[in-house]
Amino acid sequence: VQLVESGGGLVQPGGSLRLSCLASGFTFSNYRMSWYRQPPGKERDMVAVISGTGGSINYADSVKGRFTISRDNAKNIVYLQMNSLKPEDTAVYYCYVPSLLSWGQGTQVTVSS
Repeated sequence: VQLVESGGGLVQPGGSLRLSCLASGFTFSNYRMSWYRQPPGKERDMVAVISGTGGSINYADSVKGRFTISRDNAKNIVYLQMNSLKPEDTAVYYCYVPSLLSWGQGTQVTVSS
C-alpha cells in the first residue's frame, strides 16, 4: 500500500487549496478513504471520510461547509478541496485507509497572512 499526498502549501486566510492523495497497491474503489490532520502540538483528528463509491461522506464539524472530499476511482485519487481557510486549519494533512491502517507521509498546510 502506498499513499502519496500533494497540494499543501502556504495560503492566506480565506484562500483555498486542493489536496490530492494518489493510492496504489490495493483495489482503491473497494475502500473507504479519509483525510486526517495534525496541528502543531496537537493530536491527529479526522477531517473527512468517503465511502468506496463516494455515496457516503462525513465531515468533522469544524470543516463542514468549507471542505469537500471527493474521489476519482479511475485514477485512484482522493481529493480534499479546502475553501475559506482559517489559521486554525494549519496542520499536516494525512491520507488514511482505515481498513488497511495505512497512512500517507503527510502534506503541510499553513494558513497565515
